[in-house]
Amino acid sequence: MKRAPVNNATPNRLNRGEARIRRAFLISVTLIVAAAVAGLFTLLLLGRDEPSPEIDDAEIATPVVPPSRVTGTQTGAGARADGANAEAEAGTPPPLPFTDITEQAGIDFVHINGAYGDRLMPETIGSGAAFFDYDRDGDQDLFLVNSREWREHQTLETPPTQALYRNDGSGRFEDVTAEAGLAITTYGMGVAIGDIDGDDWPDLYLTSLNENRLFRNRGDGTFEEMTELAGVGGAEDLWSSSAAFIDYDRDGDLDLFVVNYVDWSPKIDLEIDFRLTGLGRAYGAPLNFVGTNNQLYRNDGNGRFTDVSREAGILVFDEVSRMPVGKGLGVVATDLDRDGWEDLVVVNDTVRNFLFRNRGDGTFEETAIFDGIAYDRNGKATSAMGVDAARFSDNGELAIAVGNFANEMASLFVTTNGHPPFVDEAVIQGLGPASRIPLTFGLLFTDLDLDGREDLVLANGHLEHEIHKVQQSQHYAQPPSLFWNCGDRCGERFVPLQPPNAELGDFAQNLVGRGISYADIDADGDLDLLITQNGRRPALLRNDQQTGHHWLRLELVGQPPNTGAIGARVNWTVNGITHERAVQPTRGYLSQVELPVTIGLGTADEPAAISIQITWPDGSEQTLQPDRLDTTLRITQPETPS
Repeated sequence: MKRAPVNNATPNRLNRGEARIRRAFLISVTLIVAAAVAGLFTLLLLGRDEPSPEIDDAEIATPVVPPSRVTGTQTGAGARADGANAEAEAGTPPPLPFTDITEQAGIDFVHINGAYGDRLMPETIGSGAAFFDYDRDGDQDLFLVNSREWREHQTLETPPTQALYRNDGSGRFEDVTAEAGLAITTYGMGVAIGDIDGDDWPDLYLTSLNENRLFRNRGDGTFEEMTELAGVGGAEDLWSSSAAFIDYDRDGDLDLFVVNYVDWSPKIDLEIDFRLTGLGRAYGAPLNFVGTNNQLYRNDGNGRFTDVSREAGILVFDEVSRMPVGKGLGVVATDLDRDGWEDLVVVNDTVRNFLFRNRGDGTFEETAIFDGIAYDRNGKATSAMGVDAARFSDNGELAIAVGNFANEMASLFVTTNGHPPFVDEAVIQGLGPASRIPLTFGLLFTDLDLDGREDLVLANGHLEHEIHKVQQSQHYAQPPSLFWNCGDRCGERFVPLQPPNAELGDFAQNLVGRGISYADIDADGDLDLLITQNGRRPALLRNDQQTGHHWLRLELVGQPPNTGAIGARVNWTVNGITHERAVQPTRGYLSQVELPVTIGLGTADEPAAISIQITWPDGSEQTLQPDRLDTTLRITQPETPS
């Protein structure tokens, strides 16, 4: 039975809502007037050839205090490539070649979705991946989520399992799944990584169709299941997708947020009998299924969690039908207003997105409509799947990027003056038209050329094998998309590097893309990519950029129990511009990226010119200056005086 929601609206909440509406209205009016003035001014200047204004960066400066405890490791090369840098400064993307090293790296995993002809909806969704250092040897290992065959249609002699690959430090991997105790057969979807007990060993949470599972890292290379003890298995009839570890109540330990998709069963799916014109049965759309609610589990600090979804205010019901609204696939945590409390963005498939604003008292307020990310630029719900958030511009604006269905542009919701409400700027930022045709699942902000600016990568792939027969613009396997961040010097910030493009190398290959993750797998300073495929092997893409840009990698060690410092922020100032990254590994779609923060320094080659400020999860701040570049710094959070 679905429980009806309790209407707990208060006058204060309504007043806040009205205030947001007034604010959004005033901003809209202001933008319209500004646009009109700008248009008039452009007409007056028509025909003049004026140079673009330069960015005044003198006003951005951060004082530096004596260096804190920093340990340097893994020093790399940083030779300057003047030609590539000159092109980048002129607004031309540098060559960004990738090499597919999946086979030579030792990864022989193949995703099994169980498809046998009846076109059941879960066959199209998975799956995810995670880069994390499970054995704490300093390099990034890889976990790949697998699904399974349907019980009524078993054809494989050996059931498919999840996969854990240990990195030897050079980018070669060894399958250690069985010895690690993770040879689990389930219809897996996504993965979340976090140290749940403060022992400094990363634990693993696996989301699945009808069963979720939690595995504790013993610290000896093996994992033990503790789902039942921890109380985070979820209901047997739930279809979970993404999950994230966050410290939502700032009590020091990591809580667990789980995203759920639709209320699905094979019986319902087959009864609806979806059809692809002229080709027979097709995969179903979520519009025909009832939504579900997400779950928030509070970490009680003793290996056990408590479901606090209702009291925390994350249950969202339709006011008319009283049924759950959500059909969630992606989640990202981000501190929208830099108040120290992690907020949550959940993107939903064919219904409005959610924005859970953290009130700081253990509860959330859902404000997506007021804050402008519930719908796309046309006021419509999209088939949203992947999501990421980043301070992507030179002036610190926050962007939330959302991957949508074929013939739907990706969304790029951008703040106004650094704070909500958001406006969908996908078109004016250069992302819109080039992202319209592909069907995008995962997407990530990541600095691929180490210039300090976040580029954007989209993993694309269709649901239907024969889609090209009915839609000539569509293909089952599609190349990923790469949008280079040109910065404020360009009219459109994102420059699409679209296949065919010889300078992309193996990045331009056709994939049935789903999850996407990144890590520096070979200790050369730049970020390599992994894209999972539905029903196929993943693609491990080594970044072979040769810009010569300098870099630093920061491994943050937080005070227990949040030893991974999830929720910390890193700001660094170089050449008068301040950039920001957040330590939040849940990104993209069903997946996790590595914990270390890579900061690109571009052509800056003097450590004395770089200032780094860390805001730890408890709000304490630490400022430091590196003594060298092109290295990894292990930074331990100072103990807070008692």
